[in-house]
Amino acid sequence: GGLGDVLGGLPPAMAANGHRVMTVSPRYDQYKDAWDTGVPVEIKVGGRVETVRFFHCYKRGVDRVFVDHPSFLERVWGKTGSKIYGPSAGEDYMDNQFRFSLLCQAALEAPRVLNLNSNKYFSGPYGDEVVFIANDWHTALLPCYLKAIYKPKGIYENAKVVFCIHNIAYQGRFPTSDFSVLNLPENLKGSFDFIDGYNKPVKGRKINWMKAGILESDRVVTVSPFYAQELVSGEDKGVELDNIIRKTGITGIVNGMDVQEWNPATDKYLDTKYENTTVLDAKPLVKEALQAEVGLPVDRNIPVIGFIGRLEE
Repeated sequence: GGLGDVLGGLPPAMAANGHRVMTVSPRYDQYKDAWDTGVPVEIKVGGRVETVRFFHCYKRGVDRVFVDHPSFLERVWGKTGSKIYGPSAGEDYMDNQFRFSLLCQAALEAPRVLNLNSNKYFSGPYGDEVVFIANDWHTALLPCYLKAIYKPKGIYENAKVVFCIHNIAYQGRFPTSDFSVLNLPENLKGSFDFIDGYNKPVKGRKINWMKAGILESDRVVTVSPFYAQELVSGEDKGVELDNIIRKTGITGIVNGMDVQEWNPATDKYLDTKYENTTVLDAKPLVKEALQAEVGLPVDRNIPVIGFIGRLEE
């Protein structure tokens, strides 16, 4: 969805501006270009120690890192016939907290332990001087672990966390008793504490990952200035986190687009390529091809309007 699009396009744009950029995601599939770095890391989750490995590929100036663990791979479409977040819409997998806690802790380890030399301008581990961008509730524990585990040891002392909200409707709400499996100190419990009137998975008091992510990060941003206004406009639009976001403040930065992928001069999906000098001749031809393909009347004088937006219940 939108987050996938941002992670595809934003990092290469940041790399083009001269930054050293790494993305960290679960290894949900046998990605053909990503190779095992041979670096195992032990991570404590819910009272047990798990080993994760990192796979890596380098594309368009970006270190793409994938966290390898059986709990991610077994969620792949086609392998188990299951989906990534839950067995059906609106239902969570029982191990979601375990998996995303693993992802957050692995993401904190990656810049320190991976010796990456793909880029001719940068070599070796990224080190401590980094900015983490945590996206949506699944990565909301990252600022919490940073504050609770790393900073007290003098690691990542200057590191900052930006929390980016792509969709406020999904917040990671779980039973209060689950706080103990996150391996976080009691003094962070207040940041998670949440009361809502919705009865799933349990009624009343819960923990809310996104609330904690918002409160424990250095800056909160979202995908457009309009969405930023919307989130603080009321309980309905902010889905009960509007008061927390008003407290921390939020900056809306428009989601851009990947000008390489969407370049009509090189777009492999267009029968007729064009640029600014040939656009007026080419676009009617492209329109006719589209009309024919989807069974509309073929007429270059009929406007065709495209809309990209959320299609939900």
